Amino acid sequence: MPEIKQERYQDTLLYRVRHSSAHIMAQAVLEKFPTAKIAIGPAIEEGYYYDFDLPRPLTPEDLEGIEKRMREIIKQNLPFVRKEVSAEEAKELFKDQPYKIELIQGLEEGKLDDDGNPIDEKPVISTYTQGIFTDLCRGPHVESTAQINPEAIKLLSVAGAYWRGDEKRPMLQRIYGTAWNTREELEDYLKRQEEAKKRDHRKLGKELGLFYFSEDVGPGLPLFTPKGELLRHLMESYVRDVQTRYGYQHVWTGHVVKEDLYKRSGHYDNYKDVMFPPMVDENITFRLKPMNCPSHMTLFKEMGLHSYRELPLRFAEFATLYRYEKTGELNGLTRVRSLTQDDCHIFCTPEQIESEFKLALDLIREVLNTYHFTNYRVRLSLRGKGGKYVQDDEKWTKAENALRSAMNACGLEYFEATGEAAFYGPKADFIAKDVLGRDWQLSTIQVDFIQPARLGCSYIGEDGQEHTPVVLHRAVTGTTERFLGVLIEHYAGAFPVWLSPVQAVLIPIADRHLDYAHTVAAKLKEHGIRVEVDDRSERMNSKIRDAQTQKVPYMLVVGDKEMENNQVALRLRNGDNPGAMALDAFLKQAEDEIAQKI
Repeated sequence: MPEIKQERYQDTLLYRVRHSSAHIMAQAVLEKFPTAKIAIGPAIEEGYYYDFDLPRPLTPEDLEGIEKRMREIIKQNLPFVRKEVSAEEAKELFKDQPYKIELIQGLEEGKLDDDGNPIDEKPVISTYTQGIFTDLCRGPHVESTAQINPEAIKLLSVAGAYWRGDEKRPMLQRIYGTAWNTREELEDYLKRQEEAKKRDHRKLGKELGLFYFSEDVGPGLPLFTPKGELLRHLMESYVRDVQTRYGYQHVWTGHVVKEDLYKRSGHYDNYKDVMFPPMVDENITFRLKPMNCPSHMTLFKEMGLHSYRELPLRFAEFATLYRYEKTGELNGLTRVRSLTQDDCHIFCTPEQIESEFKLALDLIREVLNTYHFTNYRVRLSLRGKGGKYVQDDEKWTKAENALRSAMNACGLEYFEATGEAAFYGPKADFIAKDVLGRDWQLSTIQVDFIQPARLGCSYIGEDGQEHTPVVLHRAVTGTTERFLGVLIEHYAGAFPVWLSPVQAVLIPIADRHLDYAHTVAAKLKEHGIRVEVDDRSERMNSKIRDAQTQKVPYMLVVGDKEMENNQVALRLRNGDNPGAMALDAFLKQAEDEIAQKI
């Protein structure tokens, strides 16, 4: 059996350093703004934040002053002292802090923890004090501020954040910070952040002319240009072709579904907050489709009685879904309200789970490798406290055991994470690192013993009796929009040749070379290469720079020599200049690189 890697960021010293830094920041802010109201300040991946209700907007100078004061507090070597208190004692301690009072009431009622997350039972209420500052907190923290390196902290930015993520609640100022063990680690992180800004898909998407957002259309609804739509088509066609080779069949199930179907599947209770408002016609309530599972299961049922001999049956669909995400949570292409999911549902017998998991795993590995995501981890996502899950312990146990068995049989290394499961079953989530070392959850395989029974799916088994199939939910790239956003940043806009909207630009040196340039372009197009001719009256070097800015893989300069010898002078977007070569030689090179998807 492979090693099961446990990943508990909350148990690391770095997590405690960051959580403690958030408290120190809150102390420094309160010293600067004594009337400030403090909310929550958790550690997050690669840093921390704290939310404040302040008398005025913060300035960059404010952040510099707060950061300076934080270093002074750290150098005082203040211990973090934990104390358990009653709800009444906590209310008295924070009587002037309304956001803390609300959290204490949630703790008292056993509904929310001190970060505002749902919980199952009443927790112990505790505070942590360093020096003159006391905060409501369950921890953990460092023993003393001396464990924090004052040269390895940095305040990064300020953003607006609604209290409890509710647009109807007050808008607070959220200060983001980061903390590391050494100054060198901090500097490396800041360099990566600068590189990430250069690669921001929202910035590059506009510069490369791929997509736009318009207030006239609405937030979270991207508009794709011809180049952007070509990218989408290439991405989806590639996955479609791979899926077909692996035995998947593609279906289509529309955009609108009766609300009642989601009530029966369980999605209504768990997703109604992100569904677009209902549409009512002749006493029938419809919803824009936020997920595919119930539609695919309905299609399976409507196709008639199935035999075990038909299974596994693999339905795949590139379906546009609609989720009413909160405005403050929208983020370019990586969080949208209109999304196209490369969804698949595999109907199989319990005995087929292992082989179908392996098939889906092989497919995912092939696709991720093609996109140069070779460094990824697998998370076994399980139920956890506070989540919304269908209550059926027997089926959950079956699903978890089946998923573990399949992962172990494939020799897959994985780590466990509670509270990350889907509401109907456990998942194997594939978390890939991009070139900057950032984690992105991309692919998933989920085991579902619950929804097929709820929606009446069945097949006739070898014993002649009716049985309920198991459904494996599987996505390779997740959604086209989000994956495209990730790819733009992963490649810094310089897509592999096979994926580039424009693969070659012909650059005639003078007007007398235009006819030859168009002749070459026509030949390249005959071989399926996406090519443009830059016939502007700009200078050659300007045209080359523009093509490099647009991340075009090949620039083909043509002048007298090239025209006489049926050649092109090849330049690459990285600045390399291979020089003049026969047109047929370039054509073979390009076709080989495109075919190999390198």
